[in-house]
Amino acid sequence: MEDLKAYIESGILELYVLGDLTPAERLQVEDMASKHPAIKAELDEIERSMELYAEENAIEPSENLRSRILGSLLTNFGDDNNFPSQTHVQRDNVVVMQPNSQKETNFYKYAFAACLALLIASAVALYNLYNRLNDTNTQLNAMQVQNQHFSTTVSAKDNELNLLRDTSYKLIHLKGTTKSPESIMTVAFSPSKQKVIIDMASLKLPANDQTHQYQLWALVGGKPVDLGVFDATTDSSGFKNMKAIAAADAFAVTLEPRGGSVSPTLSEMVVLGKY
Repeated sequence: MEDLKAYIESGILELYVLGDLTPAERLQVEDMASKHPAIKAELDEIERSMELYAEENAIEPSENLRSRILGSLLTNFGDDNNFPSQTHVQRDNVVVMQPNSQKETNFYKYAFAACLALLIASAVALYNLYNRLNDTNTQLNAMQVQNQHFSTTVSAKDNELNLLRDTSYKLIHLKGTTKSPESIMTVAFSPSKQKVIIDMASLKLPANDQTHQYQLWALVGGKPVDLGVFDATTDSSGFKNMKAIAAADAFAVTLEPRGGSVSPTLSEMVVLGKY
């Protein structure tokens, strides 16, 4: 009750009746009046007092002034722009004309400024959100690449374990020749499955250039059989399946022109191992 009394005594209700409040303040007064009967009653009382005061102190315009006003109305009847929206308030025996156009202009300026500020804030927020989304996408792509690499590594390890568990395979260790004494490599051979696999992870051969490749040979009855080519630079991990063969007495590797040769270049043999 104390708050309502203070609100009533603040003078805002009188300003409301006189039309001296901004649109936002008028809405506030109307909202308070709809919620509190005491404020509504006070507004009604103020309006009645204003009306009584206006009636008691009204001044009858002269006949000459009446004619001039009526003539002006008839002349400008078709042009409403000559008559801006006004609020008539009788105060101190004087008819006061209070234009609302200035208040409306200020309201629209403030509304435009608020909309512009909101637009700028929204643009900044969208820009920041776009950057965060790009960063998130970059991180997701990096994680996908990492997961793919991890999956490939796990798959290679599984294949390695499966091969080691398969008793049909025999590991042949090929040792370096006088051409390349430090070279070594391991070949897994399964005659029953007719499979030959190179262990690229344990491969130690000099890196071949772009015009040459290593070629694996199987010696069968003293004759070389082509088992395919490989690179020591690109094929650096995991297992590599070579051409199928059912039997072999030994395995050898020579350095040949890219794509391989029909017969081995014996002077370019780098490793050799018997089955």
